[in-house]
Amino acid sequence: MWKLEYLDLSNANLSKAFHWLHTLQSLPSLTHLSLSGCKLPHYNEPSLLNFSSLQTLHLSFTSYSPAISFVPKWIFKLKNLVSLQLSDNYEIQGPIPCGIRNLTHLQNLDLSFNSFSSSITNCLYGLHRLKFLNLGDNNLHGTISDALGNLTSLVELDLSGNQLEGTIPTSLGNLCNLRVIDLSYLKLNQQVNELLEILAPCISHGLTTLAVQSSRLSGNLTDHIGAFKNIELLDFFNNSIGGALPRSFGKLSSLRYLDLSMNKFSGNPFASLRSLSKLLSLHIDGNLFHGVVKEDDLANLTSLTEIHASGNNFTLKVGPNWIPNFQLTYLEVTSWQLGPSFPLWIQSQNQLHYVGLSNTGIFDSIPTQMWEALSQVLYLNLSRNHIHGEIGTTLKNPISIPTIDLSSNHLCGKLPYLSSDVLQLDLSSNSLSESMNDFLCNDQDKPMQLQFLNLASNNLSGEIPDCWMNWTSLVDVNLQSNHFVGNLPQSMGSLADLQSLQIRNNTLSGIFPTSVKKNNQLISLDLGENNLSGTIPTWVGEKLLNVKILRLRSNRFGGHIPNEICQMSHLQVLDLAQNNLSGNIPSCFSNLSAMTLKNQSTDPRIYSQGHYGTFYSSMESLVIVLLWLKGREDEYRNILGLVTSIDLSSNKLLGEIPREITSLNGLNFLNLSHNQVIGHIPQGIGNMGSLQSVDFSRNQLSGEIPPTIANLSFLSMLDLSYNHLKGNIPTGTQLQTFDASSFIGNNLCGPPLPINCSSNGKTHSYEGSHGHGVNWFFVSMTIGFIVGFWIVIAPLLICRSWRYAYFHFLDHVWFKLQSFRLGSITV
Repeated sequence: MWKLEYLDLSNANLSKAFHWLHTLQSLPSLTHLSLSGCKLPHYNEPSLLNFSSLQTLHLSFTSYSPAISFVPKWIFKLKNLVSLQLSDNYEIQGPIPCGIRNLTHLQNLDLSFNSFSSSITNCLYGLHRLKFLNLGDNNLHGTISDALGNLTSLVELDLSGNQLEGTIPTSLGNLCNLRVIDLSYLKLNQQVNELLEILAPCISHGLTTLAVQSSRLSGNLTDHIGAFKNIELLDFFNNSIGGALPRSFGKLSSLRYLDLSMNKFSGNPFASLRSLSKLLSLHIDGNLFHGVVKEDDLANLTSLTEIHASGNNFTLKVGPNWIPNFQLTYLEVTSWQLGPSFPLWIQSQNQLHYVGLSNTGIFDSIPTQMWEALSQVLYLNLSRNHIHGEIGTTLKNPISIPTIDLSSNHLCGKLPYLSSDVLQLDLSSNSLSESMNDFLCNDQDKPMQLQFLNLASNNLSGEIPDCWMNWTSLVDVNLQSNHFVGNLPQSMGSLADLQSLQIRNNTLSGIFPTSVKKNNQLISLDLGENNLSGTIPTWVGEKLLNVKILRLRSNRFGGHIPNEICQMSHLQVLDLAQNNLSGNIPSCFSNLSAMTLKNQSTDPRIYSQGHYGTFYSSMESLVIVLLWLKGREDEYRNILGLVTSIDLSSNKLLGEIPREITSLNGLNFLNLSHNQVIGHIPQGIGNMGSLQSVDFSRNQLSGEIPPTIANLSFLSMLDLSYNHLKGNIPTGTQLQTFDASSFIGNNLCGPPLPINCSSNGKTHSYEGSHGHGVNWFFVSMTIGFIVGFWIVIAPLLICRSWRYAYFHFLDHVWFKLQSFRLGSITV
């Protein structure tokens, strides 16, 4: 083996080979060695090492046992090394070692995806033969030194994904051999034209790739961009660059990939882009672009395969027979104006896999031939348009597009048939009607793979069919805001992977659905706004242990709140409001550990997770729940995972507020209003430091308000009105900012009430100008008026002679008044 030159030991387990390094150096002709992904034994620095022939060393993804946090020093003795790949070793941290200066023959150095956490060491800048330098995705900080200009042989430079800040040094312009530059995800805080001015004189003619994503660039692009005639990839994603694209953009004749998305560009970019015949992928979404796009603007873009242009204000004006010169695989033009007719030119795009036409002003039905043309599509979004008609009348075959969103349109009629290829279906917010029976119980040759089904806010009616055993892949079902009656069928228990079930705002009746007992993967269960009755079964807390959202409000549930609910350690939102629940508030609520700071979620979103998908279909669906918090009802989606709430309002609960509840120091919202709760407000309420809203109004609470309530610094809504509280309102930074209505209907004094606390401790009840207490003066006046009125009127209605005498008396009085007025005028 003395002639061996190439040795690849990638992914080998060498953890027991304690002398592996000495063995390898006995190979005198070895020039290329790969140890990527290897497991190496305990690190021992060799005393003598002779690897004089080695030129290439790959040590990416390697691990020592035990782990080491530094670059092995023996590497710096490899004086003839030309290429060193030392990436993806996350344990390596600290500064980049200066021993690297010994490797004077290095041309390729890859230190990416490690945990280096210093500034870029000056030792690197002496490696004058270096052509490829990758320091990306570390924790490097500080500024970029002017000494970078010493690396005049550099062809590729990657500093992305670090904490480097400040402007790019002008010396970068000396690196005339640069072909690839990646300065993404830095803190440059620099004008984009300054960067282009640095690169233009020497680098622009040869540069093929310039990526500066998310690096806090601002300002406007200037005509310097026209100097980059050989640029193939230009990426300015997610900065603050504004203004119109300069005309010189049209000179970038080699451009294939352009990403200007998530900036502040304005004007019509197609005036500058229309001549880019080699452009393959165009990303301009999320800007302030606007204007009319015509056939001529797109005529020369013959190589285009991807258009990402949503979130702008374009109007596409083309003829009814227009056929584009390109063949797209990806089309995303959400918020363009394409209507009112359905854009028939899409039929010519037979390579399409992704079609995003949401909110594009379509006032039309979907033509039959369009379904045939889109048969190869993997993702179709036509939501938020004005598409009308019955889907079934335009479909010759069941829908087979894996992900399809037709929500927020005016579709009517029956639900369409699906093939087994569909994974996600959203038909919410339409006018679909009749029963689900044909849709759900249709026999299929293959098992249905549908994972996400959203039929919310339609006019579907009847009982929910008992055919769910054919849809066992479902993880998210939303049937809310329809007209379903009856109870949930038993076959819903066959949905073993179901994670989110939303059936609020229907007319379901009967007891708590027993089929849910088998859905033990549930994360969110919303049965609110129905007519369900009976008790909440104990198995809810015993079987549904993964539930984070339990919403049963506005039903007719009675009985006690089962103590077993306290076993639901993941529960974040408990909404049992507006039922007929009685008994005491369970003291074991203190066991709801997800409502404590120690176990509180840090993920702002809650998802139901699918098991498979296509390249374009999401494997997850965002859980959205309607919550009544802070006195108003809102949909929570992007921060639902951070919300913790208990709402037991408008029931018939008795007893005291359990003091154990004050251990829930991660609870945000607590509503016990409109019950019959007695006793004192727990003294430990001040320990609930996360509370933002507290409503104890309209109960029978007594005693004084605990002074510790003033410790609740996040409190923005408080209502203690209409209880039997007494004494001073505690002084605190928050309490005196609330309206007086938060405290009326009690025997309280002090700000914000206009009642001063007297020295002898006596207080007075204050109802406020808008209070709901009984004002007996007005009650007495009203009763007196009604009684007096009927004392006078009733006899007149009953006795005819009295009625004649009464009106004769009125006529006599009227005659006397007229005579008196005429006499006064004569005088």
